[in-house]
Amino acid sequence: MTANAIKVVLADDERMVRTALRAILSAEQGIDVVGEAATGAEAVSVVRDLKPDVVLMDVRMPEVDGIRATEQILRTMPAPPRVVVTTFENDAYVYEALRAGATGFLLKRADADDLVQAVRLVARSDSLLFPAAVRALAAEYGRAEPAPPAWVARLTGRESEVLRLMAAGLTNAEIAARMGVGAATVKTHVAAVLAKTGARDRTQAVIAAYEAGFVKTG
Repeated sequence: MTANAIKVVLADDERMVRTALRAILSAEQGIDVVGEAATGAEAVSVVRDLKPDVVLMDVRMPEVDGIRATEQILRTMPAPPRVVVTTFENDAYVYEALRAGATGFLLKRADADDLVQAVRLVARSDSLLFPAAVRALAAEYGRAEPAPPAWVARLTGRESEVLRLMAAGLTNAEIAARMGVGAATVKTHVAAVLAKTGARDRTQAVIAAYEAGFVKTG
């Protein structure tokens, strides 16, 4: 195992899919595939044992599906990994997975470069995977709240700006450049946004912003 490498667990009930994913990721410097799982229940156990940085989780698996497995992992682990749900093109499943706590999603037809980029991006956790797709999913499947939640009024002006830029898919460095502030300041604002929205990560905060009507999906 490479020191400081991104540790990845693959969870998919198809052995050939896991083999293909392992071959792609293992060929990359700085990424180590440390474990595999063929069911959702097995994924929960493997992740608890190996404590990876990133999990590539299929949605449809026997015993426990990927959505429920994601919920269990994120609810019970003190330092949960970043979870990317890999799926066929079923938008309702994708959005449910994002609401359950997945950091992002990646279609199984994505090419090797997209896969590697997704793993590196979510491990760094300073941007969204496919922000336009998240916006489209929120527009179609989002559960609009009848009134703005209390956290909206608690955001400062700077925090509101940061959340809107997060929803646009900007990284911390890009937000810092846009706002004319330092990266450390942006990190402070992002942390405050997550705390006030009750979100685990950027994806959850952005979904909350769309469903609250704070950021428009149109």
